[in-house]
Parts: sequence; structure tokens; C-alpha cells
Amino acid sequence: MADSREDLKAKLTPEQYRITCECGTEPPFNNEYWDHKEEGIYVDVISGKPLFSSEDKFDSGTGWPSFSKAIDDEEIVEVEDLAYGMRRVEVRSKTGDAHLGHVFPDGPEPTGLRYCINSAALRFVPKEK
Repeated sequence: MADSREDLKAKLTPEQYRITCECGTEPPFNNEYWDHKEEGIYVDVISGKPLFSSEDKFDSGTGWPSFSKAIDDEEIVEVEDLAYGMRRVEVRSKTGDAHLGHVFPDGPEPTGLRYCINSAALRFVPKEK
């Protein structure tokens, strides 16, 4: 059963809650993982499900963690986002139903994708763990 809003408010920091549950965005270049280079995986802060690998992380120059692909496409949900007069594709986690960020078609080969993800939606697990 999914966590209730009250459970999530108790479990997450106010910033994590704002990002994941209220579709917020953290500031570029001022977030935990934008320039993080350690080897490991990034998991959904709500469900703990693996989402992205450090092997697929790249410096997009945007100030947010960027990945060329997800670990498991089944755990990523894409939703059309027409907010702010723009047409974008929102990325959500399937199990945690967390707002993660957006995906854009301007990433590196071979996928050509850039998953631009909020650090607050992620928890990093080092490779040795």
C-alpha cells in the first residue's frame, strides 16, 4: 500500500516532499547530486526502487543530475506536462509515484535522452553497498 501524504511528510524532508509530491523543482547547481561522481545507483527516495546508475550519469551543463537512461524502464512513468506554457515530458517513479523531473531528446548517444532529475527525489547508494 502506498504511503499516505501524512506518512510521506513524516518520512521526507520538506524539500523532498515539495519536489516529489508537489511537482517542485530544486535550483540548478545548488542540489546534492548535480556534480556527484561516486560510483553507485540512485534510488527513488520514496520507494527505494533503483532508478538510475552512475554509469549513465553525465554532465549536461544544466545544474541537475542528468542520466542517459533508466536502470529499469518499467519503473519510470512518462506524463505529458503542459505547465508554464511549455510542452515537456514529466518523469515519475512507478512504485513511489514521485515526481522526479523531466526527460528531453537532447542527450548523448546511444539513447539521445537526457533524464533531468531533481536530487531531492533520489537517494544515492554507493557501489560497495
